[in-house]
Amino acid sequence: MSDPETTPAPPLREETATGTETGVRGVAVIAAHLGTLPSGPGVYRMLNADGEALYVGKARSLKKRVATYTQLFRLPVRLQRMVSETAGMEFVTTHTEVEALLLESNLIKRLKPRYNVLLRDDKSFPDILIRRDHPFAQIVKHRGARSVPGEYFGPFASAGAVNRTITALQRAFLLRNCSDSVFNARTRPCLQYQIKRCSAPCVGLISEADYADLVSQAEDFLTGKSRRVQERLGQDMEAASAALEFETAAAIRDRIRALTMVQSHQDINMEGVEEADVIALHGEGGQVCIQVFFFRAGSNYGNRAYFPSHDKNMQTGEILAAFLGQFYEGRMPPREVLVSERPREGDLIAEALSVRAGRKVAVRKPARGGRRKLVEHAAANARAALARRLAESSSNRRVLEQLADLLGLDGAPNRIEVYDNSHIQGHNPVGAMIVAGPEGLMKNAYRKFNIKTAGVDGETSGGDDFAMMREVLGRRFTRSLKEDPERSESWPDLVVIDGGKGQLSSALTSFAELGIEDVPLAAIAKGPDRNAGRETFHMEGRPPFTLESRDPVLYYLQRLRDEAHRFAIGTHRARRAKDLARSPLDEIQGIGAKRKNALLMRFGSAKAVARAGLVDLEAVDGISKSVARKIYDHFHGEN
Repeated sequence: MSDPETTPAPPLREETATGTETGVRGVAVIAAHLGTLPSGPGVYRMLNADGEALYVGKARSLKKRVATYTQLFRLPVRLQRMVSETAGMEFVTTHTEVEALLLESNLIKRLKPRYNVLLRDDKSFPDILIRRDHPFAQIVKHRGARSVPGEYFGPFASAGAVNRTITALQRAFLLRNCSDSVFNARTRPCLQYQIKRCSAPCVGLISEADYADLVSQAEDFLTGKSRRVQERLGQDMEAASAALEFETAAAIRDRIRALTMVQSHQDINMEGVEEADVIALHGEGGQVCIQVFFFRAGSNYGNRAYFPSHDKNMQTGEILAAFLGQFYEGRMPPREVLVSERPREGDLIAEALSVRAGRKVAVRKPARGGRRKLVEHAAANARAALARRLAESSSNRRVLEQLADLLGLDGAPNRIEVYDNSHIQGHNPVGAMIVAGPEGLMKNAYRKFNIKTAGVDGETSGGDDFAMMREVLGRRFTRSLKEDPERSESWPDLVVIDGGKGQLSSALTSFAELGIEDVPLAAIAKGPDRNAGRETFHMEGRPPFTLESRDPVLYYLQRLRDEAHRFAIGTHRARRAKDLARSPLDEIQGIGAKRKNALLMRFGSAKAVARAGLVDLEAVDGISKSVARKIYDHFHGEN
């Protein structure tokens, strides 16, 4: 691939221009690039005046594709808006259209342009790993790149599914899950052995050859040869029983039961489907749900629902194509991808996935047989999941309308920001902001604030809750006034403060200093003895009021308040843990990790280093006389 060719256009300055005028300017920006664009494949990016990506697209012919954006009135409304915001473009030429598709998926996932279909929940899936870098293999849960030597089995839809399977496999095959350091330090069997989940290879209660046989059985089971494993165990149990070794027979019986437990959690299975992802899309009410089922080694490893962000007028085939590109970016695709409908450019997607996997990957819509039943099952799950989501959204909208009536808002709020703070006697003070809207909590918009303002005691304002709230709101809205003076969707329709009349007064003071007069503010004070259901609400210009304990608006605000509290406490604990882990040695310039480790190994603790004499410090490996003097002076002063 060639280097990006970037030719940014001048920023848009005319804030009073009409939509048509801004669209014409965007067309001019795009047209200015047509003369130098090649006719070959590549990827293009549309940028706004701040250089942020609005849209990432790929094309078989860059020149032809980009030229379509200059015919403004032939474009859908969504793309007209995009063109009107375009202030610059970037291009990357590629050798093939497949390369362009792979690069497009990578850039969309990384840049998250607002006009692309976006896969919002993009967490990695866990695997089961049997590590092969030790004579006695270890079985563990694994996420991320498959760089550790060993055998990987997955992906599983959730960490819970992996944990249940590993526990059952430990019972069935008695494999260790302890780290190598714990393994090497054992002198007697641990609790895992006592509860019959490990064969205790750490203390020699099983030979290396016998343990390797257990590992081989586990791998056979995970690769779809469960029947062979269970038949062998059944034969061993009968032999032990015939030899009157009833304890051994009972132990084997328990192992067989553990294997049965694994299979019972795998729900539907389908013969002939060894390695496939089943992906079904259902659309309704301007939203879509995409269900993904994972089949590996002939077993169902679970499913997950996705609700990608997209324009309401997009075709489902286009949405599915964008989803597949982002979903398999950074993930190894299976040999077969079964879909509920043909994605746009399905052959090209299959070729791109084959390039990524290094082997053939088939993307097909099954017309009959067991594979079609799997797709129909996934589609039924997608339909049910979307129905639940739409019902929740409808319920949320009704509550938001009731909230607007209660607080005298102009309409149902689309963005509610809730603020809370956390500290312990002024130490490690933090502020937290959570965001909610018609679709529920918007966790990607949450923000943390490390309190910086100096108080009257010279410390931070963490001991003063009112000053803390003023700082948090001041920082949040000062930034918004600077970056978004036009007050787009990033501005709240309602701000809720966890606190009483004093906190409300602090928030109003902060808003007055910034000249903000049109953002509604409400404070929630806990009831007597902090009882939920007896909260008092404070707003400017009206007396305090309460709500009925069963009022859905009260329940909704309680949930938001509790979520803000949870987020604030979690942020505070993380900051406190970081401070506890910090050593006084970190404050000394020139003391890196290696020297710090040498000092702690020699003296045992930072306090002991502080008490050490100059001669003792000079005796430490890696500590020169000048460094030793610097350490000594840091703790004892230059005199």
